[in-house]
Amino acid sequence: MRPVLWLLGVALAAVPAPAAAADKLKALIVDGQNNHDWKATTPELKAVLEASGRFTVDVATAPAKPGKGQPADAYKAAMAAFKPEFGKYDVVVSNYNGDPWGAEARAALDGFVKAGGGLVVVHAADNAFPEWPEYNRMIGLGGWGGRTEKSGPYVRWKDGKAVLDTTPGRGGSHGRQHEFVVEHVAPEHPITKGLPTKWLHVQDELYDRLRGPAENLTVLAVSHSDKATGGSGETEPILFTVDYGKGRVFHTTLGHSAAAMKCAGFAATLQRGAEWAATGAVTLPPPAAFPTADKTAPRADK
Repeated sequence: MRPVLWLLGVALAAVPAPAAAADKLKALIVDGQNNHDWKATTPELKAVLEASGRFTVDVATAPAKPGKGQPADAYKAAMAAFKPEFGKYDVVVSNYNGDPWGAEARAALDGFVKAGGGLVVVHAADNAFPEWPEYNRMIGLGGWGGRTEKSGPYVRWKDGKAVLDTTPGRGGSHGRQHEFVVEHVAPEHPITKGLPTKWLHVQDELYDRLRGPAENLTVLAVSHSDKATGGSGETEPILFTVDYGKGRVFHTTLGHSAAAMKCAGFAATLQRGAEWAATGAVTLPPPAAFPTADKTAPRADK
């Protein structure tokens, strides 16, 4: 039990001491290709995780695509040789959306998660690898990359529950960037427990029309994709988890840009989601500063 301090007759929960390096979870961010600015967002992801005091963070950067006139054979060899050592880590954070990895890297990630490793999927990482069946089962839902009804159903939130929608159509879209309310619909889940039920996220892309296998998927938070901003008109999953083998996946559709990642809500859910993916539990307390339903809040470590 956590020790309690008393001050003037009032009980105060003792603040946990910072975790020693040996007690910290090991996280690996994978980047190097993305249709978003990974060179700006990876440092933000690293800062958010490290600020929690719960993680040490390494980065594995895939080879850059060759420029015009550069030899393609060298690039193919470099991609084939790109094999992050996933097994050295507790959780892998994907900030990658680009060319397919080699067979060994794909098998290594699949095996890592199936054996109990954690995976965090950030924003456009769910656009990646449309032709890789295991990855699509890991992430639950994805967008773009030619995804259609053949990829699986849409998942919409209706009447207090997740509903699978098999309507034909594209997989993945979003309206104009804007501030929007995120609503936690699984308030007792370790990731969201203790956080406000509704909070206003800073300007970001609100992903909608995502579709995929949606197997063993739990919706944690939703947002309404308003047609007035070019959205689907549906209430869409924003944060969710997927059980994959013995492993756990936390999927956040938030985080289009470094600016969008400066939200206290994004930071807290990422930190807690990564800890849950790594361990199946959350020890990080709710942050003191958090957005309200009508007011955004910057993250504390900025």
